[in-house]
Amino acid sequence: MIKNMDVNDLQTEVEAKSINLVDVREVDEYATGHLPGAINLPLSQLLERYEELSKNKVYHIICQMGGRSAQACAFLDSEGYDVTNLAGGTSAWVGSLEE
Repeated sequence: MIKNMDVNDLQTEVEAKSINLVDVREVDEYATGHLPGAINLPLSQLLERYEELSKNKVYHIICQMGGRSAQACAFLDSEGYDVTNLAGGTSAWVGSLEE
């Protein structure tokens, strides 16, 4: 079962960059603003690049609204990664975004 968490429940950890945050939006979307400390691994490239992630880490996956991140979480979970979908995505984030 995929874990889900509201994006704003992690505000302190995100701002402190104390979590592994992966933004699966496309490069142009990521460039317009993303959560502090997030790395960009677009869903369209996930099949080719997912092994760049370590199975020894816990990842929080985010997109714009939560749909693409849920897809990414389902795939990564099936590959043995510890992932949590951030429901609501960047649209629900109340903190500031980095560019």
